[in-house]
Amino acid sequence: MERGNLNRTRRITLRLTEQEYAKIEAKFKASCCRKLSNYIRKHLFNKPIISTYRNQSLDDLMEETIVLTTELRAIGNNINQIAKKINSAKTITDFKAQYISFEQHREILFDKIDFIGKHTQKIAERWLQS
Repeated sequence: MERGNLNRTRRITLRLTEQEYAKIEAKFKASCCRKLSNYIRKHLFNKPIISTYRNQSLDDLMEETIVLTTELRAIGNNINQIAKKINSAKTITDFKAQYISFEQHREILFDKIDFIGKHTQKIAERWLQS
């Protein structure tokens, strides 16, 4: 028994419909309160109630986006390694052809990485606000 409860000797009985109780219970479960009576007491006396709501679908999307971003960065590193090999090409013809192809692919990849990075940032901001 909590120490604060020792002086609580008065009891209030309240009847609710199933819908009313379900609504209160849902709000209680979304809070950090451990007991329903504590949640109701805080609500009655206008004390702050800390909520722990998280959007699960947004969390899942955030996780997937982070994995994708990591994979794309690894691909970018591979392209950079290819660029080093191109720079050590023996003939000018091979070098030019490979370099042009490399630059096109690199630009596309880095544009996508930037897009995903900005998208991830927007999701993170929305996630942190909830």
